[in-house]
Amino acid sequence: MAKSEPETFFPQELIRNFSIIAHIDHGKSTLADRILSLTGALSDRQLRDQYLDSMDIERERGITIKSQAVTVNWQKDEKTYALSMIDTPGHVDFNYEVSRALAACEGCVLLVDATQGIEAQTLSNLYLALQNDLTIIPVLNKIDLPGAKTEEVRSTICDLLGVEGGEVLEVSAKTGFGVKELLDAIVENIPAPSGNPEGPTRALIFDSQYDAYRGIITYIRVVDGNIEAKDRIIQMKSGSSLVPLELGIVDPFMRPVEMLTTGQVGYVITGIKDVRQAQVGDTITCERNEAKEPLKGYKAPESMVYAGLFPLETDQFPLLRQSLDKLRLNDASISYTPETSSALGFGFRCGFLGLLHMQIVIERLEREFGVDLISTAPNVHYRVEMADGSEITVTNPTQFPENKVKAVWEPMIEASIITPKDYVGDVMKLCQEHRGKMLGMEYLGPDRVCLRYKMPTGEIIFGFFDQLKSRTKGYATLDYAPAGEEKADLVRVDILIHGELSDALSAICHKDKAYEYGLKMTKKLKKLIPRQQFEIPIQAAIGQRIIARETISPLRKDVLAKCYGGDITRKRKLLEKQREGKKKMKMIGNVAIPQEAFISALSLEELDDKDIREKLKAHAKK
Repeated sequence: MAKSEPETFFPQELIRNFSIIAHIDHGKSTLADRILSLTGALSDRQLRDQYLDSMDIERERGITIKSQAVTVNWQKDEKTYALSMIDTPGHVDFNYEVSRALAACEGCVLLVDATQGIEAQTLSNLYLALQNDLTIIPVLNKIDLPGAKTEEVRSTICDLLGVEGGEVLEVSAKTGFGVKELLDAIVENIPAPSGNPEGPTRALIFDSQYDAYRGIITYIRVVDGNIEAKDRIIQMKSGSSLVPLELGIVDPFMRPVEMLTTGQVGYVITGIKDVRQAQVGDTITCERNEAKEPLKGYKAPESMVYAGLFPLETDQFPLLRQSLDKLRLNDASISYTPETSSALGFGFRCGFLGLLHMQIVIERLEREFGVDLISTAPNVHYRVEMADGSEITVTNPTQFPENKVKAVWEPMIEASIITPKDYVGDVMKLCQEHRGKMLGMEYLGPDRVCLRYKMPTGEIIFGFFDQLKSRTKGYATLDYAPAGEEKADLVRVDILIHGELSDALSAICHKDKAYEYGLKMTKKLKKLIPRQQFEIPIQAAIGQRIIARETISPLRKDVLAKCYGGDITRKRKLLEKQREGKKKMKMIGNVAIPQEAFISALSLEELDDKDIREKLKAHAKK
């Protein structure tokens, strides 16, 4: 078996399309590196760790954020096969990337870390693959490590998939052991792509990105027919008709070709720079062999978390709009609509798939496009039923009505938590504290337990994952999926600074936790807002009722310093004059809240304060 020279044209029966799926940190990117090296796609000099993770954020955090498609050649039985491989993310927040990658494949490699076993996201990705009716090749990774529990994990995989032990392959992505056998198994077990090579041309856009010099680069999977470099192509949803500047494959460098055939994965560059003309899920056809019916495309992602993004400088608003348009090409799961805030100015209310997804998007906007941002506190969407029978959807706390509310419905998630059995009690207590309802519990082995809970989405976006990790010493894993809506007793907590409502700091929370939020936010703001020449009250309110208050004491000038000796009436006169001046200043003075205070107040860090804990205990007793 030898490495072959790169080829570009392959008949349909010699093409294999597959994804690598796994839980985060189980070795997907390392396995992709070994496959690139073993197939000769990259020389030892060109290869670097996490080669397909092209963004700096991915390298710094050690996680895959974007699915990356690459085509390599592999020889078996004197035939050269084209293996189109997609390395997918492992974190639950990037599940939409995984679902799109699986829709472009016929099979997948399910990678399991032999030292950690089955994790929450392993099960989630497995169910996604089964829904797409893909051929699954189970693989045990990191078998060379001293802590590998090879036989125990193999037994768990066999029970889960209903396969024999011999069907579970063993590899070490780090050393390359077993990777040749895995490539052979991919050729033997994963079927060639279906599709009609003689039918009308149809290709699915599964990803795209913006290039400042070449315009939009569209990544496609040819489902039926073929596309030639000279063909005029039509994007069926937008209706635009263009001649490609370049047609090619990624191997892993972008290489132009004359034709993409049925089943092949490649790219098209048309030179367009209007981001609305290249939508993920659209179908490409060509005038020479035009199709009448588009492909099914993708199910639109459901945003789980919403937050307002505002530029630090108001003149950066147009840049923020352009940046979001371009970023959405590369990340189709972002949604955004314009909004205004009395405190922060013009910005966008953005929808994300999770808290990590939100953090990554903000970081990419700042790094890749140079936009300095302020983010409001994340929240979820609520459905509010009014007394007159009408309904409104609330994605921003300022939209939440104060009265005439009949019922409020909040989104729910079904969480799967896999933990060592020693921490089951701690995990159950944590879920109960976050209003979780237990759905079931099952043992995945002698030492690992899977707990399933139904919980409000709003409860898991603030520190739940961090608390889960700390209570289980980092061993628990979490996966979740939307699970409908439920009625809840929710209120809007407003923050008033010197009597003025600060809409950016408002929040929607459960009635039982409203006092805690108000107390923490007022305490935090007291530490962050600089003192003025007058007293500043900071209040948390539900409607007209004040539930928490802190006061920033005024700066005091010693007006008696110049008084030495003399009558007491002289001192009293000076103090009375100062009192009148402070009273007047309090009436006309404005509190300037620095941007740093907003950023710190809206950060997700918990305020650990002894006084807060004591007040919460006293409130609970009442």
